[in-house]
Amino acid sequence: MDTQLLYKRLALHYLNAIKAGTLTAGDRMPSVRKLMALHEVSLSTALQLCRHLEAQGWLEARPRSGYFVRHPKRIRLVPVAEPISGAPIDPAQYVGIHERVSAIIAQGQRPIKFNLARATGAPDLYPETELKNLAIRILRHKPNLLTKAIAPGGNRELKNALAKRALNQGISVAPDDVIITYGCIEALNLGLRAVAQAGDVIAVESPTFYGLLQVLESLGMKALEIPTSPQTGISIEALELAMQTYDNIKAVVVVPHLQNPLGSIMPDQHKQRLVALCEQQHIPLIEDDSYGALVESDLPPTAIKHWDTAGNVIYCASLHKILAPGMRVGWILAGRWHARITMLKYAQTRYNEELSQLVVAEFLQSSAYDRHLRRLRVALSSQRERAAEAIAAYFPPGTRLSVPNGGVSIWVELPNQLSSRAVFEAALEQGILVSPGLLYSNSNRFNHFLRLNCGMHFTPELDEAWRTLGDIILQLGKRPLSSAA
Repeated sequence: MDTQLLYKRLALHYLNAIKAGTLTAGDRMPSVRKLMALHEVSLSTALQLCRHLEAQGWLEARPRSGYFVRHPKRIRLVPVAEPISGAPIDPAQYVGIHERVSAIIAQGQRPIKFNLARATGAPDLYPETELKNLAIRILRHKPNLLTKAIAPGGNRELKNALAKRALNQGISVAPDDVIITYGCIEALNLGLRAVAQAGDVIAVESPTFYGLLQVLESLGMKALEIPTSPQTGISIEALELAMQTYDNIKAVVVVPHLQNPLGSIMPDQHKQRLVALCEQQHIPLIEDDSYGALVESDLPPTAIKHWDTAGNVIYCASLHKILAPGMRVGWILAGRWHARITMLKYAQTRYNEELSQLVVAEFLQSSAYDRHLRRLRVALSSQRERAAEAIAAYFPPGTRLSVPNGGVSIWVELPNQLSSRAVFEAALEQGILVSPGLLYSNSNRFNHFLRLNCGMHFTPELDEAWRTLGDIILQLGKRPLSSAA
């Protein structure tokens, strides 16, 4: 077994024991020597196990004594509340996106010290050297690559590689079924344009990625927000009720794995029910799987597309978050809309440039890609726990959060309905950029939330930024509600 997989599996075993109360704060972990004998592992694996749990804040090393269990402060924080799925759909959500989104994004363009708003990891978490060397080698063998006309339909090697990788998620497709796009956002654009038109209603998760709300506005479509759980994703019951209430829903858009911004992961049973419901109602289902590869699991999560037998699911994905933020390589599996989306892609942006496709294709076909994903998930896991600990240590009482099982962001509920817009503006004055919750809905329902990045390396400087952010929230919370809004 791969060493990294082995030590993570053993670390999870002990973490479950800690969470279950079998090992409590102050208990001594088995010694490194005992771990080696008990699990028949090497010294390196036993040390990695302990250091991994230490980096996440579950263990502490005591000189000449070994490792001891500690309970991170974040354990005391209450998880983000579940939505009320049976409540009537708020008519205020049935509108186009507010101009405030554009204003907030524009404000965030100024120079800053710490970006806690982004949804990617630190640049050095991605395989910069390997990708650079691949690009150089490819250009050496194909010197006219940048000057010759691009082959139609996307690079064949990349389509082959993506079709093979899709098998790991339970998707069986031919390479010709893959349409290469400029990231997932173009894939979503194409999917929506294929199945709906201006004036139509699109059911989305609530909260949802503000970029999707912007896309819908740009296409003249209306977003109907459906209550979404921070644990299990979109409420199937609320969606079914909405379908019975509104007769002009033309598509449903969901992010099943590490939903943005909640971080929820949809159980397989929910995926099956969702596919069946949309097929029964003859409503296309658009799946955004931008984050699936970041889920902490020995096996990739199964895509919603796996249960699609009628071509009713349009699958969209990208390597932007998981391999190369600087290369907007995405793809779409269009189901029964393949011919229409192929032509829409041609009409909208023609074909993607080929160099990035060839670089990605070679990397995906090598074992280096799997090693990269394992390293990335381990690094993000540690950074996510450190960020959660910082929130627990520095944010005022009443703060709530749910730490997702993967990904680069944490969704935080501020105490006392504190305005995320006020926090955003005050933090920006200190050189800290955060992503206010009001971006993620057309209503004000999530104005007292923040989406915060945990993809950066946890340095003393970053720790101080978290402390500063906590002080800002504490001070704003002391003001009268009218002045903190």
